[in-house]
Amino acid sequence: MSPVGQRIRDRIASDGPVSVASFMTEALFDPRDGFYATKNPIGAGEDFITAPVISQMFGELIGLWCVQAWMDLGQPKPVRLAELGPGTGAMMADALRAGRAAPGFGDAVEVTLVEASAALKMVQGRTLTPSGVMTGWADRLEQIPGGPAVILGNEFLDCLPVRQAVKQDGVWRERMVGLDPDDEAKLAFATGPQLTPADIDLIAPELRESPEDSLVELRPGDRQVVDALAARFARHPGRALFVDYGPADPEAGDTLQAIKAHEKVDPLADPGTADLTARVDFVSLARAAQDAGLDVHGPVTQADFLIRMGIEVRATALLRANPDRKAEIARQLWRLTDAEQMGHLFKVIAISSPGLPQPPGFDAHG
Repeated sequence: MSPVGQRIRDRIASDGPVSVASFMTEALFDPRDGFYATKNPIGAGEDFITAPVISQMFGELIGLWCVQAWMDLGQPKPVRLAELGPGTGAMMADALRAGRAAPGFGDAVEVTLVEASAALKMVQGRTLTPSGVMTGWADRLEQIPGGPAVILGNEFLDCLPVRQAVKQDGVWRERMVGLDPDDEAKLAFATGPQLTPADIDLIAPELRESPEDSLVELRPGDRQVVDALAARFARHPGRALFVDYGPADPEAGDTLQAIKAHEKVDPLADPGTADLTARVDFVSLARAAQDAGLDVHGPVTQADFLIRMGIEVRATALLRANPDRKAEIARQLWRLTDAEQMGHLFKVIAISSPGLPQPPGFDAHG
């Protein structure tokens, strides 16, 4: 077993089973052996690939969205452009390049990257150096410097640790990670204590009366993000945009998955060596943001958002400038917008301080 997996096993042997959220936190973020602490996992030859790596068009359209958000904020100088979990820095680099088309935007922007991985920080630094924009790093959203801000998160929420609960004998109980009773060298799922009323509040209302043996996921990290945004936007105006994968409505079921070298693997087999994610509940996220007094637009599908932002026009311009790349650009457009690819599974949501104009990419009702 991996080093972090061995430490988790030893802790369970000593102190008993841990929650799924605790397991995810240690497997992903252990400072010495966690998945994000040890490698750059993004790219065709690594563990997974993200939209900004698929095509420059994605980041460019995000950059145009950021320009409009800056204008809606009154074109402040400086404006804090922050990204949560920025991967290789590709999206930010493409966004900054596109944003320079707007007079004053490039001079107003100061970039903050919220990143846990030392390996990725080095990659991000190399990626963004040519942009010439002042760039800093923070460990948490709450540490982003003050002032008006535009905050981005692409495939950030799905990496936040989730808790899981199963319904047994009519009550919800925490799903835990313990030792396999048939082989204590291995980890296995187990059932733990009954949820408290406060815990049950984290279950989507639509799922609380699910039938016996149902499994649901609790996403306390989403609430923490909303609380941090609400606190920040109460002091300084701002707007946040999140792109991630998840269903249109809350769904019961186990969505925890581990990806290693672009393949799904057992999430308990080798902690620290695979990426762990779970689907985002956008309806509950939107509800929490509205309850916190924030304005919410969406969620809409990634396809709808990108088409409204002009991805087809941008693809046509790229084709005209690069006729030898016709098949490549067409394939990129297909991967980002097709319903069977990323187009419908991925959703986009904007969360803003109250009273700002309608953001682009969302219809008048979203």
